[in-house]
Amino acid sequence: MRKSSVIIDGNSGKSSGLVSQFMIKNHSAAAKKRLYPLESEEQQALFAWARWRESKFPDLARLVAVPNGGLRNMTEAVRFKSEGVRPGFPDMILPASRHGHHALAIELKRRKGAPSKVSKEQQGWMEYLSEQGWMARVCYGAAEAIELLEWYLGGEK
Repeated sequence: MRKSSVIIDGNSGKSSGLVSQFMIKNHSAAAKKRLYPLESEEQQALFAWARWRESKFPDLARLVAVPNGGLRNMTEAVRFKSEGVRPGFPDMILPASRHGHHALAIELKRRKGAPSKVSKEQQGWMEYLSEQGWMARVCYGAAEAIELLEWYLGGEK
């Protein structure tokens, strides 16, 4: 079993707008060998930050992850498809209106390391959601997503 803990580094726990010191410290041997966090680790860090900042931005309590990606066995893949899972749907949704948008959709990618390209399906969803009045963005790493969320939630409803 892998043990992990979240570390918020710098500024004594105060957000500075761009939280570049935010990361997951993972105690697994495989994670220690990696130079850059996996997308999953970036997303875990982002949600840890969101829980930490809910007092300043209460709408962060509504930020949800969409368990759409990842490797699945055939049985799970068939079940998920029959339940309505669609390829390429963004990783996270924040159903809060700001800046003239109905909601925010975030597709999170690794900031560095193995190439993490936006698929045709992901691009299609981002374009569709934008056409429907959502703000839809691709963010590379937790720090970029945190900066977007702080900006988005700081805007007018």
